[in-house]
Amino acid sequence: MSQIKNKKLLRHKRRQKLWPLLLLVGGGLVFVIVAVAALIKPSTSKASIEVSGSPSLKVNQEKVDLGNVKLGQTVEVSFELINVGDQTLRFTKAPYIEVLAGC
Repeated sequence: MSQIKNKKLLRHKRRQKLWPLLLLVGGGLVFVIVAVAALIKPSTSKASIEVSGSPSLKVNQEKVDLGNVKLGQTVEVSFELINVGDQTLRFTKAPYIEVLAGC
């Protein structure tokens, strides 16, 4: 009689161990499907195409007046750069900013 109880108890414990594994595998599959769907989704362009056949860079502001800045004072400026061409924009050299004195 005790052997029958032991067998039932072992079967019950196996079933209990199976659920966390199934949940983990199911959750992993859902994660992979969502990740693949996010990568496949086409990116939306922020700007309309203005130049065809080549990349073209457009800046949201061309000049910034910071006024008088004391020596050692840090100032910060942001620019938004958008590729308005229909080709991929690639930099062959590291981008740099030229600061003109007295402007």
